[in-house]
Amino acid sequence: MEKKLIINIGRQLGSGGRCIGKALAEEFNCQFYDKEILNLAAKESGFSEKFFEENDEQKGFLKTHFHVHLPILGNHDFYKNDFSQEGLYQFQSDVIRKLSEEHSRCVFVGRTADYILRNNPDAINIFITAKIDFRAKNVSERRGCSIEEAIKFIENKEHERAKYYNYFTGKMWGHAESYDLCVDASILGFDETKDFIACFIRKKLKE
Repeated sequence: MEKKLIINIGRQLGSGGRCIGKALAEEFNCQFYDKEILNLAAKESGFSEKFFEENDEQKGFLKTHFHVHLPILGNHDFYKNDFSQEGLYQFQSDVIRKLSEEHSRCVFVGRTADYILRNNPDAINIFITAKIDFRAKNVSERRGCSIEEAIKFIENKEHERAKYYNYFTGKMWGHAESYDLCVDASILGFDETKDFIACFIRKKLKE
């Protein structure tokens, strides 16, 4: 019987965190969750998925922080068609906890999974960073924009991501003390960074 394993990936924009997380999921036979969490949270709550997307970790968080008005998909009289950012976050948190219990092995990308599962002894928390020129190049290629535009995009999105994480966790996004391992993907590249993290996970699991 394989050991229980939960890998939580925090990442800077353009660092390759999602790609590396997906590769780790394949290597360790894990279920992979990134934006899929939003869809599952919407189904659990009965609220429209687009509102989870609009209030996600890097899309205008705190612009309407104290109050959001949501169309309900089902009959949820308890919520009175009126919900807070904390309520949306709670639905996502519940989904993450449920998935971590239902599956023996999972990879979660972002969405403060490291904090939500902080008391889970099977969780390994990784933060993936990279130098700005490396990240800007990746974002520029993905979005079809200039390097200057990519840098501005990164700065704006990461500002929102940090506010989201800091608000709900009471910690500082990207600070080393929140993670078991922090690694710069621009040093080794995506593939070798994945191999490096995989080696660390195996040592921690004593495989």
